[in-house]
Amino acid sequence: MTENLDATDRAILAELQRDGRVPLTELGRRVSLSASATTERVRRLEERGVISGYHARVDLAKAGLPVLAVVRLKYPGNRHGPLHDLLRRRGEILECLRTTGEDCYVLKIAATSMGHLEQVVDELLELGSTTTNLVYSEPLTYRGLPADIAEAAGSATEGSEETVGAER
Repeated sequence: MTENLDATDRAILAELQRDGRVPLTELGRRVSLSASATTERVRRLEERGVISGYHARVDLAKAGLPVLAVVRLKYPGNRHGPLHDLLRRRGEILECLRTTGEDCYVLKIAATSMGHLEQVVDELLELGSTTTNLVYSEPLTYRGLPADIAEAAGSATEGSEETVGAER
């Protein structure tokens, strides 16, 4: 279910995406709320699953994983349990997206070396055919909720009586 977010919720999300460690008192100052109101807003966003966690952004190369690859997997059939098992076992698989088209899945894999990447891809080959692309650089890493899209989505729903924050 899509959550209706008001301008204050969106401002809180933008600030937390910029700095997930910001103290709630400072966050409140930045979005013009008291510390208690900010704490309540953040708690509600967490409870509703809008905020699903807080994470450190890690430089993979500096952490010993300099090889980054995107692997497309064509998965025959509809028994996806073996892939899910592999995803649980292999921490090198950072992301997995189920997609439309010829490839069923797109995976982002970080490895210590080309040999290490080959081992992971060999395990994927037991499940289906793969196409592997090495990543040269990341001109844009994951940046979170796009502020301009969130504002457009918010303005489309703010007139409804179910808008979150209408009682605040």
